[in-house]
Amino acid sequence: MAETIEQVAQVPEQLSGSRLDQAAAQLFPDYSRARLQLWIKSGELTVDAEIKKPRDKLFAGQTLHLQAEVEDEDRWLAEAIALEVIYEDEALLVINKPAGLVVHPAAGHASGTLLNALLAHDTNLASMPRAGIVHRLDKDTSGLMVVAKTLAAQNHLVNQLQERTVSREYEAIVFGMMTGGGKVVADIGRHPRQRKKMAVISTGGKEAITHYRILKRFLNHCHIRCMLETGRTHQIRVHMAHIKHALVGDPLYAGRPRIPKGASEELINGLRGFERQALHARRLSLIHPFTEEEISWEVPLAEDVAQLLALLSREDV
Repeated sequence: MAETIEQVAQVPEQLSGSRLDQAAAQLFPDYSRARLQLWIKSGELTVDAEIKKPRDKLFAGQTLHLQAEVEDEDRWLAEAIALEVIYEDEALLVINKPAGLVVHPAAGHASGTLLNALLAHDTNLASMPRAGIVHRLDKDTSGLMVVAKTLAAQNHLVNQLQERTVSREYEAIVFGMMTGGGKVVADIGRHPRQRKKMAVISTGGKEAITHYRILKRFLNHCHIRCMLETGRTHQIRVHMAHIKHALVGDPLYAGRPRIPKGASEELINGLRGFERQALHARRLSLIHPFTEEEISWEVPLAEDVAQLLALLSREDV
């Protein structure tokens, strides 16, 4: 089914002379500028009942009429996949994603993803772009994710991510002994030779900033907390490898399991058997799209990460 949207707005004096797409973004703030441009081009957003171009200038007193249909995404199937729902209201859905769950269908993962699970959880999400998903976690990263349930909420959350008012805190286990916390400021882009990897690059990359602090030191590892100031693909994994403290179990950036000298058989088996990056999105804070109040959630560490920390603690005695 399709959702019908109908809104009317009059151009105020202060927007006289503005481009149609720019004025529409201010008069219909619930929707992204890109979506509004599509509606203008399709004739679903008109000016005084006339179809205009996005760059056409407006005059005070003109009437913008938005009458659009948002079609269901019919290329993805709903699948009954269990979700751990942490919070849900009319605007938001917060879940605790398990490791191993792909977020979005792609080559090699056409089904069995979080998106498929969301469509089964709430059929209304079929009318949302990407079923309301506004950010991602890597397949083998566990923890908190927020999903928008309306276009207005989605646009609000995307703007918050761009303005960096969403706070995301992760916990990780890394190799080596860190001397203290710090901040990594290093641009990230696609690896020049290995296309599945990202890398710190000097030119052409996107700004990437990660703050980290030590929660506990072990003999040969550290348990750290990371806070993202930006949200680049594989950001924590790339930045920690860049400062020579790759994440335990990271198949792309840590290489083969590193076994410390003198490690017990139990720890050796634990490290070799940990086959995903030891990274968990533990805390999430944002401004609620409807109430404008700050709201936060926190979940315990994933069981496999907690068990590895227990192993390291016993080795530390």
